[in-house]
Amino acid sequence: MKFLLTSNGVTNASIRDALERLLGKPIAESSALLVPTGAHPFPGGPGMARSAIDGTAEGPLAELGWGSLGVLELTALPTVRREHWEAAVRGVDALLVWGGDVLYLVHWMRESGLAELLPTLAETVYVGVSAGSITVTPWNCDAEFDLQLVPEGSEMGRDAEQGLGLVDVALYPHLDRPGMEDAALESIERWAADIPAQTYAIDDNSALVVVDGAVEVVSEGSWRRFEPRH
Repeated sequence: MKFLLTSNGVTNASIRDALERLLGKPIAESSALLVPTGAHPFPGGPGMARSAIDGTAEGPLAELGWGSLGVLELTALPTVRREHWEAAVRGVDALLVWGGDVLYLVHWMRESGLAELLPTLAETVYVGVSAGSITVTPWNCDAEFDLQLVPEGSEMGRDAEQGLGLVDVALYPHLDRPGMEDAALESIERWAADIPAQTYAIDDNSALVVVDGAVEVVSEGSWRRFEPRH
């Protein structure tokens, strides 16, 4: 699988060019499925999911001019014949995974069966936004916040610090975004000090391209890389 891990979507020409390079063709000639699932745990989640789907949310993704665009709702997949939804996933050029709650996304990626399918999709482009990007890394930088949204009695919070580990680097989005104290450079540096791998902090005009383990930073903004201390 090819990964384009963004902080806030396809926000500039450099990230768009990287996406089309991964697709191997223009976006207008490409098909995609949008995953809005991560928005559901938040207050106002239904409206956030709708905005992601109709392209009115902050962070360009659905509105990029795709040749065809569908919706893949992970919570519905356990009630659908697997051969049907799997054929839909295998039939598109890109999966667009919206942001929200990393814990919830990791849980439903696994419960739905999509997590085990993703590594078999060699040519598919995975485009993550914020939590959608963090989800495929081994470490969840949003664990403390996400635990506040876990329903009482649920085991969803178990191993909250862990992601799916489909890429080998850690990612912290929204670097130095106003109003997000935990995304200040000093805060991210403290978190990265305990991660036994390279950590990339990217702002909303930056993204990571990860293909076959090789990492490339695409940016018209700011980013930092922290080396593991252990």
